Amino acid sequence: MTAEIKLAKLSNGLELIGEHNPNRQSAALGFFVKTGARDETAKESGVSHFLEHMMFKGSARRSALEIAYELGNLGAQANACTNEENTVFYAAVLPEHFPRMQELLSDMLRPALEEKEFETEKKVILEEIALYQDRPQFYLFERALKDYFADHPAGNSVLGSNESISALQSSEMRAYFERRYSAANMTLAASGVFSWERFVKDAESQCGHWPSGTAQRVLSPYPARLTYREFRKKNILQTHVVFVSEGAAAQDEERYALALLALIIGDSTGSRFYWELVDKGLVESAGCDNDERDGLGVFMAYASLEPQNVEQVAGVMQRILKEPGSFSDAELERAKTKLVAKIVLNGELPLGRLMSLGTEWTYRRRAEPLAQVIERIRSVSRVEVLKALERFSLNTWSQYRLIPE
Repeated sequence: MTAEIKLAKLSNGLELIGEHNPNRQSAALGFFVKTGARDETAKESGVSHFLEHMMFKGSARRSALEIAYELGNLGAQANACTNEENTVFYAAVLPEHFPRMQELLSDMLRPALEEKEFETEKKVILEEIALYQDRPQFYLFERALKDYFADHPAGNSVLGSNESISALQSSEMRAYFERRYSAANMTLAASGVFSWERFVKDAESQCGHWPSGTAQRVLSPYPARLTYREFRKKNILQTHVVFVSEGAAAQDEERYALALLALIIGDSTGSRFYWELVDKGLVESAGCDNDERDGLGVFMAYASLEPQNVEQVAGVMQRILKEPGSFSDAELERAKTKLVAKIVLNGELPLGRLMSLGTEWTYRRRAEPLAQVIERIRSVSRVEVLKALERFSLNTWSQYRLIPE
């Protein structure tokens, strides 16, 4: 038997997607909530990530301790993550524990938001903000994207600030939860060894009473802009440089071409950046990525290096980025092999496949078998990449530098 993808929708708008694969030894499931930093007001900055933490801090039926205890009893690999646009709660378990994990995860998605737990977790969030501010790459990327996007919500901070988190009230978090965590703004996904019929039946029982509601997100494009800015930070030894331009959105067909182009330019091995920067000892690390988002994309190139090399390195990066279409057929084929290998290896386990399924459905309302995705990547031609560059020319760059103070 081969993997089979099925879809369903509850009366309150909660969508279900599942890929049953009898050839696996585990099962995974997760709620994909279409909400993140992009959907917050300035006053709410960081609430999506904070709320993610609170899902593990008790529901109407379970305390935080009981949730932790039950996750341990199930042997679950469970976690959650928040980014600019999505919050995901997921778990991988043995197939026999799938129904219990589904009930637990569904219960967690109706948090108690108790004041005592809220105030305790607020301290954890503030510590996390301080921790990430000490990481130069995070520090630069957060500030660079905030500057690049200006007043566009795509530049909102995921963690928020000390000021916004300190001032946040549990009532404001509750209001945000009620506004964004409607059933119609979520997808419940599953993969691996599980019963689709019971999955749908249990979802109806456990989630069918959730409020439907609507959670709007205004989508507006953002053109590339040309700017230069330096940031300075104490107690760092290296300089960090990032170039930012317009890239393909999650819904754009050009995303395949730009993903391959990013590998040709900046993969960790065998790329243009590798041979001209890493191999020559000019940088410690360098990379390139097309960050696919909802309705817009960001193409970025990054390097960390010794301060004395910054002008030379920035010049090399600019030269390579100036001619993105000057790649060989061999380079394109190597990039395809790398991307396919990454997708296949991630999809070998139900948990990895779950992330692909949930993301694909959330952004594109599509459910493609793994083989179909692989075929699409292998079909990308030089002509397609060059055509993508007609739309995303990658000739307008904002440059940001983080320099030791």
